[in-house]
Amino acid sequence: MALRRALHFVFKIGDRAKTATFYRDVLGMKVLRHEEFEEGCKASCNGPYDGRWSKTMVGFGPEDDHFVVELTYNYGVGEYKLGNDFRGITLQSSSAVSNAKRLGWPLTEVGEALYLIHAPGGYPFYLVDKEQPSTDPVQKVCLGVSDLHRSTQYWATLLGMKVMEKNELKKTILLGFTDTQCKLELHDVGGTVDHATAFGRIAFSCPREQLPELEALIKKESQKILTPLVSLDTPGKATVEVVILADPDGHEICFVGDEAFRELSATDPKGNDLLDKAMAEDKSDEWFAKHNRQKATA
Repeated sequence: MALRRALHFVFKIGDRAKTATFYRDVLGMKVLRHEEFEEGCKASCNGPYDGRWSKTMVGFGPEDDHFVVELTYNYGVGEYKLGNDFRGITLQSSSAVSNAKRLGWPLTEVGEALYLIHAPGGYPFYLVDKEQPSTDPVQKVCLGVSDLHRSTQYWATLLGMKVMEKNELKKTILLGFTDTQCKLELHDVGGTVDHATAFGRIAFSCPREQLPELEALIKKESQKILTPLVSLDTPGKATVEVVILADPDGHEICFVGDEAFRELSATDPKGNDLLDKAMAEDKSDEWFAKHNRQKATA
């Protein structure tokens, strides 16, 4: 299982310009690549929408050795409803704290050298106010669960993650594939997990040969497969194979073949310019304002 690695978390966004400001100017992440699509993804990467959409990968460094963020923007959808499923991403960067203060981005101190900040759309991030490390600053992703024991069985026994830490008082458990990767924290929310319409997806990679074995194991254990093993094409780039699962609380989990994904995820030096170009050409806000209408709320 040491060959498996945590890749990224997928957020649906309604305001691309404000979101770009948050990730680039506040957190200090870089645009790693940007892609535009004319129709929905076969693996529902952009959610249950079949129209035009874009994908922007942002992070502190290359996807080969950093946990990054995937921002999916569905043209015409301006807002998504939050549930209690996503509990936050924690990263270490005093620069991000300074940037937030300088730009007037709301910050709440929630612990010693720990601040809570929200991305556009309401997604919570926790900033550790210490010097950004030379390795990946992203420490963990936290997801809400309704039964910590059941979820631990799923993530550790079926998916092969290692239990790193348990906190009975906070009702959390920390898991990971290796000590050096971004960790997954599960937090018992004391009730039903509500994904609403803003629900995201967490992605991992594994050797391509493990994908059919993983799919077979999930079937054998009568767990949910949202998208059976399928090939996904990106024009001009590598074709990857993925299987999309759902844990007992319905959290979407993507496993992708590592070999092809490393080729697909190569940093594009034009990524930042492509995002800026797409935002400049996106006149949807003006169109809706001119016609006295609002973008859809999912």
